[in-house]
Amino acid sequence: MTDSPEQMEGAPLIAPSSTDHPLFDQVVEACRTVYDPEIPVNIYDLGLIYTIDISSENEVKVVMTLTAPGCPVAGDMPGWVVDAVEPLDGVKHVDVSLTWDPPWGMDMMSDEARLELGFM
Repeated sequence: MTDSPEQMEGAPLIAPSSTDHPLFDQVVEACRTVYDPEIPVNIYDLGLIYTIDISSENEVKVVMTLTAPGCPVAGDMPGWVVDAVEPLDGVKHVDVSLTWDPPWGMDMMSDEARLELGFM
């Protein structure tokens, strides 16, 4: 089997997270301390955190989005995530990048977030 471009079409738009890494749950909980100022739900449960990739050297890469490209805190929120995750024991470095692909949608929210916002 070769890695032809046709086979790449089935690749997920959102890269998988390092869910089996020992720091993963702590990083998720740290992300849950960051809130979108306009929505009373944390950014993790809103579905704004797409990927948490943790290397074997405990370097954390977070790929996230915002509810809208014109979000007033677009320039600030990645820094808030860095500030939440970097102090965790064992974390060496945090890199947060924004993406608009795929665009965020309400279907990305957790059931808890939908309940909190009255969508369930």
